Amino acid sequence: MSSFEITGGKKLKGEITPQGAKNEALQILCATLLTPEKVTITNIPNIRDVNKLIDILKDLGVTVKKISENKYTFQADNINLEYLKSPEFREKGSSLRGSIMILGPLLARFGKAYMPHPGGDKIGRRRLDTHFTGLQTLGAKFKSELKDNFYKVDATELKGAYMLLDEASVTGTANILMAATLAKGRTTIFNAACEPYILQLCKMLIKMGAKINGTGSNLLIIDGVKNLKGCSHTMMADMIEVGSFIGMAAMTQSALTIKNVNYDALGIIPEIFRRLGIKIEKSGNDIFIPELEEYEVETFMDGSIMTISDAPWPGFTPDLISIMLVIATQAKGSVLIHQKMFESRLFFVDKLIDMGAQIILCDPHRATVIGLNRQYPLRGIEMTSPDIRAGVSLLIAALSAEGKSIIHNIEQIDRGYQNIDSRLLKLGADIVRK
Repeated sequence: MSSFEITGGKKLKGEITPQGAKNEALQILCATLLTPEKVTITNIPNIRDVNKLIDILKDLGVTVKKISENKYTFQADNINLEYLKSPEFREKGSSLRGSIMILGPLLARFGKAYMPHPGGDKIGRRRLDTHFTGLQTLGAKFKSELKDNFYKVDATELKGAYMLLDEASVTGTANILMAATLAKGRTTIFNAACEPYILQLCKMLIKMGAKINGTGSNLLIIDGVKNLKGCSHTMMADMIEVGSFIGMAAMTQSALTIKNVNYDALGIIPEIFRRLGIKIEKSGNDIFIPELEEYEVETFMDGSIMTISDAPWPGFTPDLISIMLVIATQAKGSVLIHQKMFESRLFFVDKLIDMGAQIILCDPHRATVIGLNRQYPLRGIEMTSPDIRAGVSLLIAALSAEGKSIIHNIEQIDRGYQNIDSRLLKLGADIVRK
């Protein structure tokens, strides 16, 4: 288990470019299974979860060639479905939540698939019902072997259907959407997720020959085609990294320029940071965060405490809730953080309290943060990263804290952030990987 040793209290300075979007990469890579032709993808992030999925695709028979640092070609013209029954796949697939998204493409193209129960963050139960019920509506038949945490799926003939999703799940929508592209007839998905990741997937599938209407909305209409072709696709910037760097600049009182952020795809994210008093200056496709001695939280018009909560897009993404909680510890004013989706995502606040933050954990979903306005800086401690987003939040806290901090289990951070230590070193951070 690796660790970061961080000496905090140092200001950062310079420019940083966000990696390709992790949440887009997992579904885009799976979409390469929909065609036997070559697919070229640019701006793929070099992170653990993405590399794990690429390894699974290789083992499945996909020919993967690395063209440059973040550009690959994929050709799924020799798929070995028997690999899905192997103990090796059970182990690899169960360690990666994104592996669930190979189901839709495999069912659409080959009519069958096998799937271990996916892994991922330990942030509470994460429903897969939307995936299963959507694919079942298209005609897939699931057989669950609970003893082995394994699913067998048969989809001899997928047929288009109307469905109203009970949850606007991003990965669920992606899985159903990919399966529907090759299903017979028309599929209508209402209450579809409309995050930029889904829009990106739709754009790629359309270039491959799919017939999709309603892109960017929560009502998708897909007319199935007989086959799909190869294409080239460039991934968008990771908006969670963008948000992380904004928070990092504010907490460390640093002036940072974040390059090529794909600003229009950030949605409400810049506005939520502004509500905490953080200034964001847009310049073309870049943003600049000026050095701030303090940032003051807005209050509602009736004087009540500011509440920041997550919601399906175009609401505020849950992946930045942990970041906002950390930033609020040094703001001027109080904030109620409401994490609606995952019941364990706020359980890292005990580490922040040990660092000197004033936080009241109301219940598994809500925490009240009493901003210290930098009167009492956080202090360095030894801690362990429980998941990707909490890990980066603790990293941000450590960068701003007085003294030395040690963060263990940084493999969790590496799952979602590319070479984060070397990139921060270039900005002036004092961080060592051990």
